[in-house]
Amino acid sequence: MSQKFPEVQGGGSLIVAWQVKNKTILVVGGGEVAAGRILHALNADAQVKVVCPASGLNDEVAYRVSQGQVSHVDRNFQPTDLDGADMVLVAVDDPEASTQIWKLCKEKRIPANIADVPPECDFYFGSVHRDGPLQVMVSTNGNGPKLASIVRKKIADTLPDNMGAAIDNVGKLRKKLREVAPKPEEGPKRMKWMSGVCESWSLEDLVEMTDDDMDGLLQHYTSGKIPALSDIRSSI
Repeated sequence: MSQKFPEVQGGGSLIVAWQVKNKTILVVGGGEVAAGRILHALNADAQVKVVCPASGLNDEVAYRVSQGQVSHVDRNFQPTDLDGADMVLVAVDDPEASTQIWKLCKEKRIPANIADVPPECDFYFGSVHRDGPLQVMVSTNGNGPKLASIVRKKIADTLPDNMGAAIDNVGKLRKKLREVAPKPEEGPKRMKWMSGVCESWSLEDLVEMTDDDMDGLLQHYTSGKIPALSDIRSSI
């Protein structure tokens, strides 16, 4: 009977898409690693606060400060900087200071990542491929960041260039479907029907799908049928 179920593989991480829109992320440091962390946070629409002496900012971080993309505190870290922080990212070349910040975060139950110190991380950053709404992350659980980058590039090379556009259209179709069938009890049917569309239509069809095509397709939702794109267009 045990063969019916997936085998447990311990030692992994719980990989999730963490929604940090409008949340405050504190970044301690202003070098190359901090710049990467900052970009990840800004891409997720977070409010970023950088604590670092101005003399320690590299060109990219200094640019983001000058453009008002992040707020900047021109000094070394102080414990009060944690007030109001929803997440902390530490990227400084001072192991002792980093550990002290980690301990403070643990006391305040603030999730934190201490760069290049896996034991002092509540979460890891993976290597990410981005194409519009599509995000593919490869994680080595802190064991080999460079290897994660190599694997990520290999995966990205296998994906069509227009994958992001297809996902955008699927998202629009899902939104329209919720307007057509808004009741909670419709949930399982909505999911099954959307899965059918994604499986039966080609990627090219999903990319080319227009608002009129979506409206025509949605007329078949009640019956559960999924006609081809060509059939929908011929009936419009």
